[in-house]
Amino acid sequence: MKTTITLIATLFLIIATAQAQTPEFIKVTGGTFTMGDEHGLGGDDEQPTHQVTLTDYYIGKTEVTVAQYRNYCNATGVNMPEEPNWGWNSNDPIVNVSWNDAINYCDWLSEKLDKNITLPTEAQWEFAARGGNQSKGYKYAAGRSMATAGWYEDNSGDKAHAVAQKKANELGLYDMSGNVWEWCLDWYKSDYYSTSPSKNPKNTARANGKVIRGGSWNYEASYCRVAYRSNRRPDNRFSPYGFRVVSF
Repeated sequence: MKTTITLIATLFLIIATAQAQTPEFIKVTGGTFTMGDEHGLGGDDEQPTHQVTLTDYYIGKTEVTVAQYRNYCNATGVNMPEEPNWGWNSNDPIVNVSWNDAINYCDWLSEKLDKNITLPTEAQWEFAARGGNQSKGYKYAAGRSMATAGWYEDNSGDKAHAVAQKKANELGLYDMSGNVWEWCLDWYKSDYYSTSPSKNPKNTARANGKVIRGGSWNYEASYCRVAYRSNRRPDNRFSPYGFRVVSF
């Protein structure tokens, strides 16, 4: 009996370790939603609000963690990014990664898992942050208040925090508002919403920056709204920047 219990415990440990080394995905059932700022709280680049229809996809339950990114670095010989001033903690989101770094991770993970894995499009990101077809219309992912929804400048203590410590949204996703900015697949265009396709939109027209979403530990709550959009150069690496992945 004791041997059996030991074997079962070892098996669970092996499974847990494997899961910790790669992202856990949650299915987002496709649907139609209103994309953009419905509350009049944002800038012109969040207008006009428009209907978008997405097909099914899977998205990371959390931002890619330090442990998951280190697994990639160990497997490929890629160097870990510059360590943030709070240090490397395994369950923290990986930071100081560029858009290019994130894409390289996605390519490696695609081969490792034999799946099509990439960054979310801006529309996929927003639909998931809103809670998909289960959305309750919150301003932030997971609620009306950033105090419970995520880490931002008023509660972060000037650092990122371990993933999945705040409230999950309607789909069971964590930290889509706050903690770290998340790179999206699209190139950023301030007036993209006026010409965006209605089905599975993705801006592939090269521009100066890639879309980032969700706000971060060092930004005020208004930047953490589900409709807020901004952009950075794809080679930028800073401590508020991380990412999560999608799979098809």
